[in-house]
Amino acid sequence: MRRGTIGEGGMVDERVADPVGGPAAPRWAGRLRSAARNLAARVPAPWGYVLAVFVGGKLVLTLVGVLVLAAWDGVPGAPPAAEALMRDQQEAVSPHRWFSLWFAWDSFLYDHLARLPLDRPWRDFGFPLLYPFLARPLAPLLGGHTAWALLLVSNVALVFQLYYAYRLGGRLLGVDGDDPAGGRRFTRYLLLLPTAFLFQAALTESLFVCLALAAFWYAEQRRWLVVGIVGYFLALSRSVGFLVVLPLALVLLRQHGWRFTPRALPRYLRLGWPLLLVPAGWGTFMAFCRWQSGDWFAYQHAQERGWGIRVQNPVPVAWHGLTDGNPADAFRVWIAVAMLVVALVGLRRSRLLPYLVYTLIVVLVPLSMGTPVYKSLLRYLLAAFPVALVLARWAHRPPVDAWLVAGLALLQGVLFAVWLTYWTHFVI
Repeated sequence: MRRGTIGEGGMVDERVADPVGGPAAPRWAGRLRSAARNLAARVPAPWGYVLAVFVGGKLVLTLVGVLVLAAWDGVPGAPPAAEALMRDQQEAVSPHRWFSLWFAWDSFLYDHLARLPLDRPWRDFGFPLLYPFLARPLAPLLGGHTAWALLLVSNVALVFQLYYAYRLGGRLLGVDGDDPAGGRRFTRYLLLLPTAFLFQAALTESLFVCLALAAFWYAEQRRWLVVGIVGYFLALSRSVGFLVVLPLALVLLRQHGWRFTPRALPRYLRLGWPLLLVPAGWGTFMAFCRWQSGDWFAYQHAQERGWGIRVQNPVPVAWHGLTDGNPADAFRVWIAVAMLVVALVGLRRSRLLPYLVYTLIVVLVPLSMGTPVYKSLLRYLLAAFPVALVLARWAHRPPVDAWLVAGLALLQGVLFAVWLTYWTHFVI
């Protein structure tokens, strides 16, 4: 090692020998690495990894998105005239493409709901209100930009989603307790699901999955009052949310040996009564509909009028998508089938039964909405986070991990590019 030697031109040449015998590195680089290690050591264990994954994913996807949009700008006739409104809406949010690319489709409907005056009759019942209402108090802090506030809510929810994924994955993948490596794999695979780029968009996906993961994490910790409170807001975030009470109840049953005796019932009621708050969340939205419109089911009727959605058997809906001759519909449904197969194979143990039931709910309920769901199916499938848990368990060996990561990253990259070219109507 040389300290402060004088090189050519009289400059001080401070270098530190590489510990493995490589070329000497500048002293400032060693100090920078040391400072980074010290900073990471001061960050609580999950947060260092969580924030690194969040920032890394944001930078990579934003860079890819800007490059894709720049390439499509040169394509003749893109976007078509009929889709010019979407581009105008994005430019109204921000002239910077790296920012505005995260707004599409329902983002602008949520922005509309976030700006509607509360002192006038409410007439828009097509969406639950938690997401746009969370943006309302933040908008004044951002100069009144409700769209920016929506994106902030989504990204903060994503950070906490990754935190709860790390904690829950470590618990469920560990043999005798916490498994940090398993938690890191689960967090990574959650961001590698086919349309996981939507977690970073101004949409409800990150908020819903964050609340679902938090509810299961606190259920595994036996903190049932917190489960009920989180579940209340989960049901307010998306209509399928109130059904999550079923797998959460299965966690309670599993923790007490699946006993169904009369003597066990008082214990379940004493511990699990907060689960009643989960359906109460959706009941609150229904009460809001009744108060504003006189119709408890104004949400359902708005969906029927606006999108032709009617509850039906999901199996014929899936079969129709596979056989109607539309390759786009078939691809979407095959992704749903693949996720169901992964869940059925990987979650069949009794310990993971609640997560299998949860996956069945969040995959089959959207399909029960009928053929109009095809265009949005790839979005709705993001809620099936236990699929990432199974992949993380299968990928405990490095070669399998490498191939899975590469394949999923490639698939997501293709779908991300297709989503950015929103006139394809493939990922909505």
